[in-house]
Amino acid sequence: MTLSDVVLEKLRLAACAASERAYAPYSEFHVGAAVLTESGEIFTGCNVENASYGLTICAERNAVFQAVAQGQRHLLACAIYVKGLRVAMPCGACRQVLREFGAEMEVLCFSDAAEPVRRTLGDLLPESFGPESL
Repeated sequence: MTLSDVVLEKLRLAACAASERAYAPYSEFHVGAAVLTESGEIFTGCNVENASYGLTICAERNAVFQAVAQGQRHLLACAIYVKGLRVAMPCGACRQVLREFGAEMEVLCFSDAAEPVRRTLGDLLPESFGPESL
């Protein structure tokens, strides 16, 4: 599936806006994410840190959980935005959660200055474990 430039821009803007709501007092690493559902809806999330670091939630998982909480189960794309000069790729935990709801999704990573990075989830998580593996 190829996403239109209009959809890509909507995802980028939504992820950028979500990053403004990040709670990152420890790392100062503000991340926003936006996921596109099969129905065309966009859900966003930001990273939320915690003094007990293990309880921190990444923006990507936050966005996925927002979509799931609204009954969405099929994701087509995820856009991730970080402030700064370099893009950041999703962590391993986020890759696995994204995989649960969109094995074939596109992952788009943006920053303020770097060229966007566009990959399939299969590129980021080859030979992945999913529901069909059970």
